Amino acid sequence: MIPASSLFGQSTLISILQADPLVQRYRAFFSLLDWSIIDRWLQRCSHRGRPVEQPMIAYLKMFLLRIQEGIVYSKELRLFLSNHPLLILDFGFELVLDPHAPYGFDVEKTLPSRQWIGEKLRTLDRSLLQDLLASTVAALDREIPGLGETVAFDVKHMYAWVKENNPRVFSKESHDKHHRPAGDPDCRLGVKRSTNQEQPDGSTKEKKEVLWGYGSGVAAATTPTYGDVILAEHTLPFNEGDVTYFEPLYQQTVAALGRYPTNSTADAAYDAWYVYQKAALHGGIAAIPKMKHGDTVFVPGTAGVPLCPKGLQMHPTYQYAHTYGYRAQLYRCPLSFPSVVERATCDHAQFPVAKGCKKSVNIEPGGLMRITLDRTTPLYRAIHNQRTSCERINSQAKELGIERPKVRNAQSVKNLNTLTYIVINVRTLSRAKSTNKGILQMN
Repeated sequence: MIPASSLFGQSTLISILQADPLVQRYRAFFSLLDWSIIDRWLQRCSHRGRPVEQPMIAYLKMFLLRIQEGIVYSKELRLFLSNHPLLILDFGFELVLDPHAPYGFDVEKTLPSRQWIGEKLRTLDRSLLQDLLASTVAALDREIPGLGETVAFDVKHMYAWVKENNPRVFSKESHDKHHRPAGDPDCRLGVKRSTNQEQPDGSTKEKKEVLWGYGSGVAAATTPTYGDVILAEHTLPFNEGDVTYFEPLYQQTVAALGRYPTNSTADAAYDAWYVYQKAALHGGIAAIPKMKHGDTVFVPGTAGVPLCPKGLQMHPTYQYAHTYGYRAQLYRCPLSFPSVVERATCDHAQFPVAKGCKKSVNIEPGGLMRITLDRTTPLYRAIHNQRTSCERINSQAKELGIERPKVRNAQSVKNLNTLTYIVINVRTLSRAKSTNKGILQMN
């Protein structure tokens, strides 16, 4: 609705809107989003008995502007809009008309209060934001050929807005994982970085850098021409391990793309058989470094046949369902199975008491890929190098303020994260459209 005022008529206001550079910039930005998602969301929701409030599209545009402009606090967001009333008019807020005001409406009465802006950020529907993010992925998929063939996974740390993260403030509970900070009871204590420091006597001492906060997991893809794209995101308290993010990120990625990725890559924190399983089932590989735990050595060129501690090839006995959810093959000492070798001796502790040692090997496609994958091939290195797409995404998100959100609950943190990734994807979509337009003009 375009109001009229004693200063400007409706036609004059329309001309002012069309000439204002800030309004035009945000019109171009928001034109890249699929706003029909809100109509479908409204059809699913029942507003019976709820108070009348501003349209959802106006709130979403306001919060996306908050990310785009790098605004940290709700008070600053409200002040920014107060200083740019044409944006209030263009975003679609329900106006409180005042013909004596310069633009025909009362800015202070139209804008929600600072408290209500914070409450609205907390109560935004997660499914609506996820659908909006997925729509940007679908739009990018139409612009970028081969998007999502290889997907990278990573987690970005985030500091909660609590005194326990301030090194200048003493708190007895700052390293107590059972403590719940008053500033943000939803955040959790986790380890950001763990390093081994050499001591004067030559020994090493583990040093851990801990923080109270959250982790923002992302699934990303990259192309040389178009850059980096966020396919999925998931936020959890910081005490969760990196591999915990994999399943929800993978499921969101498949839903957003409408197909399964061929390859995946991540750091060693994702070295789990079910991560490899996804790639193995779809003809690809998971380019993930193998963690240096365990001392099992396997026979080269075999499908995961282990060597015993004495270097002998072990004998397969039977398969069974492991309690961790995969099929396993049990291997036993070759001196005792399939038959006892006469006069055979071994100084292994298990030989005289349990007929030698035994090992269980995961024989699922992902389990076998994990132990047989050649991590020196050009293919592995090329796929693993794409993991840097997550690092570039994290760098962009940090510039937009994701690392230190000034909110005090998990829901607001999650919603700010999703809004941040929507902004990053819309920027990429704008560049992709511009690139494709240039290619078409060259042809």
